[in-house]
Amino acid sequence: MTQNHFDGQMHQNMHTGSVPPAMNHGGHELFDVHEVLSNAIAGLNQAIILRPHVKDPELLDILDRQYRFALDEYNITVECFKTGKDPSHPTGSYKMQQGNDFIYGMKPSQPKKPMQNSNEITDEMISGFLLGCAKTNATAKTAAALETCNPVVRRVLQDSVPNCIEMAYELALYQNKHHYYQVPQLAEQDMQQLVNSYASAQGQPALPPNQIQ
Repeated sequence: MTQNHFDGQMHQNMHTGSVPPAMNHGGHELFDVHEVLSNAIAGLNQAIILRPHVKDPELLDILDRQYRFALDEYNITVECFKTGKDPSHPTGSYKMQQGNDFIYGMKPSQPKKPMQNSNEITDEMISGFLLGCAKTNATAKTAAALETCNPVVRRVLQDSVPNCIEMAYELALYQNKHHYYQVPQLAEQDMQQLVNSYASAQGQPALPPNQIQ
């Protein structure tokens, strides 16, 4: 294809709305998905770096399961981003293995402070790093999906967000169970007042008339 023919084809596509799938990306989308994929690589690399330092078999199991799942999501996101077409398989659904019960209340603990050397790394820190990564990915993928023009890429990003949330929730529950992440509660009276601050709307209100003739 000559350059003139290519330019003419692109000019025609811009006017007809018919864009090749691999070129069906908006400017915001390119930058946002670039950030999503960069964050994903950083998280995967971080898991590899942290893995040798994990001491708790339960945390190691969480890290390995989340790593394998996140790596697969990264691959299918790259695939559909480059082709604009459906990836080789649909986005999966991550299933955590923690229970859903949080432990409420505060127990005395030592104040936290920065490490002085790498030998001080603990499972508390590692699970915190992984939790932060899952939360960052959820935020970045949500923002990218809101700006994505390509329908396939948007769907892959959108379907991935619940998985990031599930991973973050699993890690938060793990931290809470080991008293790394403590959850205070309000007094029962204050909690009830806030819970009961809202009521459901009754029936369907009459909408005001529209001015369109």
